[in-house]
Amino acid sequence: MALLETRDLTVRFGGLTAVDSVGIGVAAGSVTGLIGPNGAGKTTLFNTITGLQRPACGTVLLDGEDITRAPAHQRARLGLGRTFQRLELFLSLSVRDNLRVAGDIRNAARHGRLLGGAGRNLARIDVDREADRLIELTGLGPIADRDVADIPTGQARVVEVARALVGRPRVLLLDEPASGQTEQETLAFGRLLRQLADDGLAVCLVEHDLSLVMDVCSTIHVLDFGAVLASGTPEQIRNDRSVIEAYLGAEEGAA
Repeated sequence: MALLETRDLTVRFGGLTAVDSVGIGVAAGSVTGLIGPNGAGKTTLFNTITGLQRPACGTVLLDGEDITRAPAHQRARLGLGRTFQRLELFLSLSVRDNLRVAGDIRNAARHGRLLGGAGRNLARIDVDREADRLIELTGLGPIADRDVADIPTGQARVVEVARALVGRPRVLLLDEPASGQTEQETLAFGRLLRQLADDGLAVCLVEHDLSLVMDVCSTIHVLDFGAVLASGTPEQIRNDRSVIEAYLGAEEGAA
């Protein structure tokens, strides 16, 4: 059963349908891929799931609960975490302090009443201990006390993931997290994603690095012109003629 699910989700900007009746599921303990050409609607779908964009119609469900009308901050408290396509870090702070800020925010928000009091009971965390734990988990130890402005983009992407994990989400939505990473950094990042899934987290990955997607995802959804073109295992997606033609822009034999 999917921990996060969308049903017939539709987003329109004037006469443009950016997301067209999309239904996908993201299961706990797995990495789910969301791929497609530029402009296919992937980031808009993420924005709608996390409450930054209002849908024209359709439903967003988290653990069976309808959160379609919940604001973004309530969805975060209920267990949705995400990173963004563009780096969104405190550049003047160290890696460690970026995580500590997220911990302070989580502790400050834990008393909030969610959806009429139906949200998660957020336990207070030891901010320093949590930052140390996630620095170790993500391999950020060697740069933990460097300012984010002074580290490469590939490492900054991992900092974003670590910061999102401070909130102890149930679902983690990652928007092109491997962008700017070297080949070795991407391999290490793939291992981290598999470890997070093995620990029970539901991960949804928007990514243009198809090697990473095929390596870590158990299920892949392909968007094209805002609609789901295909869903299946990496092997099924790799051999789907419609995906090859629409996403790769090549005939099957050439691909």
